[in-house]
Amino acid sequence: MSIQSTTLLMRSFNLSFMSDTLEKSIAKAEKENWSYENFLSYLFESEMHWRKNRKVERLLKNSKLPEGKSLTTLNMDYLPTDIRKKLPSLLEGNFVEKAMNVLTFGLPGRGKTHFLCAVGRELIMRYQYSVLFTPTFKIIQNLQLAKEKHELEKALKKFDSYDVIIIDDIGYVQHSREEMEVFFTFLADRYERKSLMISSNLPFAKWENIFKDPMTAMAAIDRLVHHSVIIEFDNDSIRTKQAVNSK
Repeated sequence: MSIQSTTLLMRSFNLSFMSDTLEKSIAKAEKENWSYENFLSYLFESEMHWRKNRKVERLLKNSKLPEGKSLTTLNMDYLPTDIRKKLPSLLEGNFVEKAMNVLTFGLPGRGKTHFLCAVGRELIMRYQYSVLFTPTFKIIQNLQLAKEKHELEKALKKFDSYDVIIIDDIGYVQHSREEMEVFFTFLADRYERKSLMISSNLPFAKWENIFKDPMTAMAAIDRLVHHSVIIEFDNDSIRTKQAVNSK
């Protein structure tokens, strides 16, 4: 069988990378005197790595994670010891399999968003989990609009396609009671099924002000905390430290 026929056959099985690089692979195998087993292993491993890289690229693009907020740019020296100890466990990704939540609290500028984004990015790159980053106001707007169009179930199903959703800055922007009711519907829908990673400047004691109703706030907190890792960012402002160090 000719190389051309073989590449056509590979394409028929959607082995795109393998077919595109077949001639180079054959030349490499002949030069290094590979066995047939080594040659086949090389072909399939190359295809596998190419597919993995393409999937990671797609997941990163769809995640809407902010550029620059990665593990390599996360300055561990600015974080409390307790948070540094919890990070390796989160990077193992077991909390996603268990549908657990990661809840971070602290004043502005403490590094909550960067921390969650860094973990989210690693979940994509290491395990190919589907992750979505969204400010709280944006997801609430989307859910409320879907409800007004009688498409809330469709919107919830779309969000359900993500293994992890990072919701940034709960409580930073005030919303109406009606908006928070639809947001509670979203939280309840993911309860014990899919993971949430949340940052908030306000402790649970003040969430009654967020949800406009004590019973709704209590129900939301109960669902979020039931299976969760809670992280307190009680460090000094990282932005202030960076500003001082840059002088």
